[in-house]
Amino acid sequence: MAISKPLLASLLVVSLLLLHLAEAEDHATAANGLEASSVQKLDCGAACDARCRLASRQKMCKRACGTCCARCNCVPPGTSGNQEVCPCYYNMTTHGGRRKCP
Repeated sequence: MAISKPLLASLLVVSLLLLHLAEAEDHATAANGLEASSVQKLDCGAACDARCRLASRQKMCKRACGTCCARCNCVPPGTSGNQEVCPCYYNMTTHGGRRKCP
């Protein structure tokens, strides 16, 4: 039972192509896993509790802080100020042009 040379060559090319695609998929999956694990999600609830603990209107402060934290993944340290530590947090404004984040 003889297999023709063109058939053998085409099977070899197809198998090499499939092997290459499988390795590329493994590499992409590993890169996505590394990328996702290197960016840690901040615990916005705890960070905003600390940020708003001295606010006179804690419920409103925590709601605004939570929105800002979810968008920026950052909350400045302390109960006020230090907003330049998180530029995204610092530059977020309301429709009226006031700073959104406490």
